[in-house]
Amino acid sequence: MAEVIYLLNKDTLIVKPPKKSPLVYRMIVLAFSMFCGVYICSVCLKQISRHTKPSLMDIQITEEPSERHGVKQFDKPSIHYPKPKTFSRAECADNPVRYFVIVSTQRSGSGWFETLLNSHANVSSNGEIFSLLNRRKNVSLILQTLDKVYNLDWFSSASKNECSAAVGFKWMLNQGVMDHHVEIAQYFTRRHVSVIFLFRRNLLRHMVSVLANSYDRYAKLLNGTHKSHVHSPQEAAVLLGYKPMINSSSLINDFKEMEKKVSKVLTYYNTTRHIVLYYEDLMKNWTKVKEVQEFLSLPTMDLTSRQIKIHSGLLSDHIKNWGEVLKTLNGTSYERFIHADY
Repeated sequence: MAEVIYLLNKDTLIVKPPKKSPLVYRMIVLAFSMFCGVYICSVCLKQISRHTKPSLMDIQITEEPSERHGVKQFDKPSIHYPKPKTFSRAECADNPVRYFVIVSTQRSGSGWFETLLNSHANVSSNGEIFSLLNRRKNVSLILQTLDKVYNLDWFSSASKNECSAAVGFKWMLNQGVMDHHVEIAQYFTRRHVSVIFLFRRNLLRHMVSVLANSYDRYAKLLNGTHKSHVHSPQEAAVLLGYKPMINSSSLINDFKEMEKKVSKVLTYYNTTRHIVLYYEDLMKNWTKVKEVQEFLSLPTMDLTSRQIKIHSGLLSDHIKNWGEVLKTLNGTSYERFIHADY
């Protein structure tokens, strides 16, 4: 650019440098802005990556095993919002539902216990759904049936499907739950199903009940009908007329096999959210019933059952060969069964 020359007079000459172009300033500002932008973006990316990387502090361990039977302590059960295919939950669609299953053996008080649960206004326990062989022929059929139950598409006399707060059923050890335990345990964990184990401590009384019930299947002592559970003292008195004969020679081994089976199922389902109950404890201490409701995160209610205990009183009154049984158990670790009330 040409310089500007001013002549003030003959002796004075002033030379002014040329003015810089505005384009130069614009290029400088643009370069500075680009540098700042790159720097800011790099800082932001570092911050984002720092927040997205998982840290050990973010991982919460919610399950801690206890020593007894591998039972685990858990927080509250997971809640679900099923969408049934066969009906609409209507105004109850936003009500959460908990999933559970009662795992037990025949004549362990599971029928009485289930009627207790079903007396709760918000519980649907649907009985022994796997008592039929065609529902447990293979693991695929079992899982399909489980899906139907927990989706609230299973209907029974106990169903309160629309507004159920907890839904489940009763599963006996001889109905496939032991045969396919790997897949079933994985299903329970994946679907957050709470498992309620229910057994009897007194294996001798358990055996008496099993033998008497088995006999009545054919004898049909109550007016030509077989009833596994009764609702009146009169019906109980009729069934008490039969006293089973117990094989004393195999009695100890039978007890050991029963204990082994219980230990095995507790091991199989150790990874699930579960609780272990005993019939005798529930009968003696009604706070145990409250604990079950708390385990399922249900509103606590007074639960009732119409079922009447059949073999109450002294065991000597219910066993035909009581002398042989007494002789077999005296001095063994199973002697405690002889004098127990339940």
